[in-house]
Amino acid sequence: MTARTTAKGKRITGEARVKMAADLKKKYEKGASIRALAEDTNRSYGFVHRVLSESGVVLRGRGGATRTKTKAP
Repeated sequence: MTARTTAKGKRITGEARVKMAADLKKKYEKGASIRALAEDTNRSYGFVHRVLSESGVVLRGRGGATRTKTKAP
């Protein structure tokens, strides 16, 4: 069963959830974003985030530019 074939909103439990979690974990650790994984699997951002957290993945910090204050001379 591939992640793409799951119906949106359908509950994923048992072995299917374990397989999906392993697949998501592998892709996330290779650099895919949670948002990209959610789109690829037709699941919500929150679902993917929760599954990754449940599978013990250390989540990356948010991306983008950081705001730093310039030091006064």
